[in-house]
Amino acid sequence: MGQQKQEEWARWRGLITEQKGSGQSIGVFCREHGLREWQFYEWKKRLRPAKAEPFVAVEVVACATSPVPVPRSPLEIRLSRGRSLLVGPDFKAGHLQRLLRVLEQEG
Repeated sequence: MGQQKQEEWARWRGLITEQKGSGQSIGVFCREHGLREWQFYEWKKRLRPAKAEPFVAVEVVACATSPVPVPRSPLEIRLSRGRSLLVGPDFKAGHLQRLLRVLEQEG
């Protein structure tokens, strides 16, 4: 950050701190210091410290149960032109991809 920007940030930090300590409203403080109220609010917002997200500890534990069973019922895939396809759980992904390409190309 350039020297001028650092000085501007320091100036506004000082003004915001001064206003808080003065007990005056922002409107009165700005009038007395020849500042634009909207500009004061912009700097106050800009200089507000970023809120850090709270830390959440996560513990990874080995699963004691067996994996989720694969359903034995077929899966319905809806295609264009109102067609659908029922695919069993043992159907190979490569076969399904080739079949879908052929079905989508048909008119």
